[in-house]
Amino acid sequence: MPLSAAPQTQLFPFERIVVLLSCALSFLGSGLLVGTHALWPELRTRPRQLLLYLSLADLLSAASYFYGVLMDFGSSSWDCVAQGALSTFANTSSFFWTMAVAFYLYLTIVRGSHSSAALLCFFHVVSWGVPLIITVAAVGLKKIGYDASDVSVGWCWIDINSEDRVFWMLLAGKMWEILAYVTLPVFYLLIKKHINRAHAALSEYRPILSRATDSQPRTSVADKKLVLIPVIFIFLRIWSTIRFVLTLCGSPAVQNPLLVVLHGIGNTFQGGANCIMFVFCTRVVRNKLLSSWCCFRSEASEDSLPRPESRALSRTSSLKDWGAQDTDRERDEFPST
Repeated sequence: MPLSAAPQTQLFPFERIVVLLSCALSFLGSGLLVGTHALWPELRTRPRQLLLYLSLADLLSAASYFYGVLMDFGSSSWDCVAQGALSTFANTSSFFWTMAVAFYLYLTIVRGSHSSAALLCFFHVVSWGVPLIITVAAVGLKKIGYDASDVSVGWCWIDINSEDRVFWMLLAGKMWEILAYVTLPVFYLLIKKHINRAHAALSEYRPILSRATDSQPRTSVADKKLVLIPVIFIFLRIWSTIRFVLTLCGSPAVQNPLLVVLHGIGNTFQGGANCIMFVFCTRVVRNKLLSSWCCFRSEASEDSLPRPESRALSRTSSLKDWGAQDTDRERDEFPST
C-alpha cells in the first residue's frame, strides 16, 4: 500500500498532552545540562563537552517538536516547512553526536588514544555539516512538509505526497538512526568488555598493589556513565523505527495509540533522559546544584528578613504599645537611628 493512501493518524488530546510534556521536560533537561557546563568550568571535560553539543541538538529538537505537536499541522504551510526543517537538522545532528560520543569513548577507553583538537573539529564538521547539507537540500527540493502523522506525532517531516518520500525519509533521519542501532551496540560492548577486563586485572593484583586500589581508574565516573547514552538512545528511538516500518508495510497498527505515545516520547525525551543520568544521577553535579540552591535560598531568606535597625524600631514600638516603662534600658539596647 502506498504511503499516500494511508489515512491520517488522528492525535487524541491525551497523546498531545503527553508528548508536549515530554518536549518541555526534554527542553528543560537539555537547558540544565548546558547551564551546568557554563556555570562550572571544572566540569568541562572532553566527554561532557561532547555531551554539551548533544544537548544543544536535543534542545533544538525538543523546541521544534513542541511547536509541531502544539500546531498539529494539516497541510504543508510555511511554518510546517520551517518546523520540519529545524527538527530534521536537530534530530539528525543528535544521531551524529550520539555516535560521536560512543566513538570518542571507544578511542579513549579501549584504544587509549588522547583526544585532539583535530578529532573534535572532525566531529563538528560531520555532526553539524552533514545534517545541514541534508536539510538545505530537502528544503530546496521541497521535500519537507505535511506527513499525516504516520511517521511523526503531529509535527512535519518529509512530505507524504512526495514521490521519492521513502528515499528522503531514509536520508533525512531513518538511515542514520538504523546505522546507530548497528554501530552503537558494537562500541558499547567493546567498551564494557574492556572495563570488565580492567576490573578483573585490578582484582588479580590487588593483594600486591594495595595502594592502587585507592587511586582513581583511568576512566572517570562520567566516562562510564556516558557509555549509557547508546542504551538510552536505542530504547527511546526504537518506537519511531517500528512506526516507520509499519507505515512502509501499510499496517493499520501504525495508528495504535500506545505506539504513537511511545514514538512521541522517544523522539522528544532524549534531552530529559540525559539530564536525569548526567545531572541528577551524577554525584558531583547533583551536589553542586544542591549547594547552589541552598545558597540561593539562604540569600533570599536574608533579603526577606528586616534589617537590624528595622527590628530594633519595631521592637521598641511594640514595647511602647504594650505600656513598657523602662524606656532608658530599651534605648540602650536598641539605639535609635
